[in-house]
Amino acid sequence: MVVFDYEGEQLSEHKTKRMSRKIRMGMVGGGRGAFIGAVHRMAAALDGQIEFVCGAFSSNPERSKASGEDFFLPSDRVYGSYAEMIETEKNLPEDVRMDFISIVTPNHVHFGPAKMALENGFHVVCDKPLCFDMEEALELERLVKETGLIFALTHNYTAYPMVKHARAMIRNGELGEVRKVVVEYPQGWLATKLEDSDQKQAAWRTDPKRSGIAGAMGDIGTHAENLAEYITGLEISELCADLSTFVDGRLLDDDGNVLLRFNNGAKGVLHASQISVGEENALNIRVYGEKGGLEWHQMEPNTLIAKWMDKPTQILRTGVGELSPASTAHTRIPAGHPEGYLEAFASLYRNVAYCIQARVGGKQVDPLYEDFPTVSDGVRGMKFIQKVVESSNSDQKWVKV
Repeated sequence: MVVFDYEGEQLSEHKTKRMSRKIRMGMVGGGRGAFIGAVHRMAAALDGQIEFVCGAFSSNPERSKASGEDFFLPSDRVYGSYAEMIETEKNLPEDVRMDFISIVTPNHVHFGPAKMALENGFHVVCDKPLCFDMEEALELERLVKETGLIFALTHNYTAYPMVKHARAMIRNGELGEVRKVVVEYPQGWLATKLEDSDQKQAAWRTDPKRSGIAGAMGDIGTHAENLAEYITGLEISELCADLSTFVDGRLLDDDGNVLLRFNNGAKGVLHASQISVGEENALNIRVYGEKGGLEWHQMEPNTLIAKWMDKPTQILRTGVGELSPASTAHTRIPAGHPEGYLEAFASLYRNVAYCIQARVGGKQVDPLYEDFPTVSDGVRGMKFIQKVVESSNSDQKWVKV
């Protein structure tokens, strides 16, 4: 078996020649004025495995063309719509056309390009949450299973090296049976009615026609849900939710508190808020087992705190000492050099690139690099959103996930 190591070299008894080209990416959305599109482009470029070759950057063809000029793309690879892009790229020679699309649009424009890409043989990287509603999510899951194509969802926080190590510690039984999970994602940027200004991000994230049935809980609560399930290896089986809209006139929730029950009997608390004044991007998680606990903060991502019943607390650091293979495989630079948001995003793109390279080259990839959120994680996230809203609107409260 031939696999890739974490620097992209193939490993075997005798090193064999690597694939002779980069993986080619097309983008849907992410044009002028967009925040997350630039993040995706930087992340995709970081490891030198992906070439950005084409895009449909706006529903406005003129704006899409102007954005393509900003990115120095040839004019014939900049399209007025995602449908035009997919149809045209499909008919280009195999050694020219894109290999996958990256979808960086608001939630209500995830499904169309993802569905069309899968139906036309293209792999997909999609921003979260997966799509607009549960019906769309299940259709995408069906298509991925039917086509066998790669579908990655950018829950990027799962790609931090110390998150990988926390997951490995729990899988290895170091904490014993997990009993309690506390996961929080407070922000403060929507403490006022920012959507009434020209702030594009606030406008679509608070609009039920573009965001879906949830606001803060769909935008960042799904990150908290995904992180809790990823690190623990457990699934949320029941929940009890209380959603609030504190800013007058806002159409979707801007704060939420959820009690959780997991499929092993563990209990948990999740809160997501965008009106917590003074908070920046304070995603954090604490997991408590029979023998110990773990604590990780996204704003200090190189540090994992391990707490024990019978020995001193440990401060574990990215790149220091003997860490899990998964953590090492997602560490790029020597200890003490901060690795953060862009590097975690880049790890997802790199892993997808390695998996596509292996398929194109007829080889197998090391399972360490198959570790990225998939369409099934997206379906879990959509179920979470649906059940949180259902619980919050119900007198019964506890609902099964």
